[in-house]
Amino acid sequence: MPKIGLISLGCAKNLVDSEHMLALLRAAGWEITEDMAEADVGVVNTCGFIEAAKSEAIETILDVAQYKQTGRMKGLVVTGCLVQRYAEEMKTELPEIDALCGTGSYENIVDAAAAALGGHKAAYMADMASAALEGDRDRLTPSYTAYFKIAEGCSNRCGYCIIPKLRGPYRSREMDALLREAKALSDAGVKELIVIAQDITKYGMDLPEHRRLLPELLRKLCEMDFTWVRLHYLYPDQITDELVDVIASEPKIVKYLDIPLQHVSKRILRAMHRPGDGAEFAALLADLRERIPGLVLRTSLIVGLPGETEEEFAELCTFLQETQIERVGVFELSPEEGTEAAELPDQIAAEVTVHRRLLVEELQSGVLDDYNTSRHGETMDVLCEGFDDEQQLWFGRTYADSVEVDGHVYFKSDDTPQAGEFVPVLITESLGPDLLGVQQKGE
Repeated sequence: MPKIGLISLGCAKNLVDSEHMLALLRAAGWEITEDMAEADVGVVNTCGFIEAAKSEAIETILDVAQYKQTGRMKGLVVTGCLVQRYAEEMKTELPEIDALCGTGSYENIVDAAAAALGGHKAAYMADMASAALEGDRDRLTPSYTAYFKIAEGCSNRCGYCIIPKLRGPYRSREMDALLREAKALSDAGVKELIVIAQDITKYGMDLPEHRRLLPELLRKLCEMDFTWVRLHYLYPDQITDELVDVIASEPKIVKYLDIPLQHVSKRILRAMHRPGDGAEFAALLADLRERIPGLVLRTSLIVGLPGETEEEFAELCTFLQETQIERVGVFELSPEEGTEAAELPDQIAAEVTVHRRLLVEELQSGVLDDYNTSRHGETMDVLCEGFDDEQQLWFGRTYADSVEVDGHVYFKSDDTPQAGEFVPVLITESLGPDLLGVQQKGE
């Protein structure tokens, strides 16, 4: 039985694709290994979103390719967004690669692996819109957490973003298929279901019903045995009263919303081909906080769009000071070829963009400190994720902490909590972005 190893890069949506590929490979008789030195074939599922992701992908490909010289590896397969974007260039510039699969061709992974094992060159580049939306998964997340991809692709055409050219148009999965998958995840003991898509608020708009089906889907998910249902991402112009009511009324939906705003200057937002402005966003966030008690917000922002003035950047900083968004990810514009932003005049110097990012991060660190301090003395449910040998403390996440992007709670315990167990923890102090606490008895 040949062995295959897989490295998944990039976002959670890409991770789900990796899980589908592993299930196909296992069903075809391949043995899955986590040690690339033991693999007969290596697979790298790539991200190609921004320059940093492309560099990481190429470095990983070259690292894995070394096992063809030093280990038993006979072939290398590369899949994902970087392939979709640069397949022809990769064929000529990366001869270490034996087989390629674009984002419309994950179902060809077994054929690609077989070709690579046999020393043959192959490329599978089907139409992105034909990518399979269903299939079994070999999950790569801990047993208690699972990503739940409800749609593929994106049709928003933001001026700075290459994703529609890498993933195709927005395509919702059928409700019945989603509910079957959710039931299987619930039966498998998943405690935290993370609902993902490029924009979950548009779920259903492309289906025959042609209406927003997310509220209905969430109600049905909350009937299952999940403890937490977490939502990523909700676009601000698509948040309806019905959706807010469902989030507020369903205890299983964690009161943590990731709403990517990207900026607040109306001119900058229009250059990005995005709706809204600072006043509209402030009103939306105020309404959400009023209607959803305990709400913690997260957003992503881009600084350095061509033509961004000092006044527009100052407007963004003022907005953050006034709205006190608890979690903010700020990114320097990556002027990607094939996007409008890369062709705009008045490109911002790199040192200016870096300086603006650092200023937002400094401002936001104060907001995060204030939020963490506000939790001192409160007992919070923590999803235990394990034991930290260095700190000699248990650690986990509260509802206000999403996977990989937010901090942790480190806590003392006289017991031996299991990964996936919810533990009541009295928060006592802060440690940078993290919280410290003590497990409470009898709760």
